[in-house]
Amino acid sequence: MNLQDFKSRPEVTDAIAASVEVALKQIGEDPKREGLVKTPHRVGEALQFLCKGYNEDPEAILRSALFEEDYRQMVVVKDIDFYSLCEHHMLPFFGKVHVAYIPNGRITGLSKIARVVDVFARRLQVQERLTTQIKDCIQHTLDPLGVMVVIEAEHLCMQMRGVQKQHAMTVTSDFTGVFQQAKTREEFMKLIKG
Repeated sequence: MNLQDFKSRPEVTDAIAASVEVALKQIGEDPKREGLVKTPHRVGEALQFLCKGYNEDPEAILRSALFEEDYRQMVVVKDIDFYSLCEHHMLPFFGKVHVAYIPNGRITGLSKIARVVDVFARRLQVQERLTTQIKDCIQHTLDPLGVMVVIEAEHLCMQMRGVQKQHAMTVTSDFTGVFQQAKTREEFMKLIKG
């Protein structure tokens, strides 16, 4: 679902807008000045879009394109762009997700894996949980021989505030099944770095 297809809920937009107007006053701004008049409303709509993953079922997405296939080699979808909001500061973190699974009689449409990433990313998150949620969803829904997820991300809560480290990259990984074997993990890492 892209922004053009997304429909915000007016009652939610109004509630968020009222809170944003209070926050603007608290930081010393005038919510009635020209540049800010529509800001609370825009923030209300934007926050609903950025957190739309709460209203989507990632397992249903995978099941919508599930196929019987006798393929038992690694399937890799790499460099999936994602954008999320850190639950601690509500500032963006973003980067790339790399996913691999080894089918056990069933495969899913490749775009569905990217959509699962979006569903979990479009929630208030921490990178560690995001990594595990993607892995668990694919493992539970497809029941493959194994799943591995690696996420590389930049966090604006570290870059814009706090320690202000501009080039820090956070990498997380999680895996199941055959990916517990070092040789299989190494093959995946070579494929995503190649």
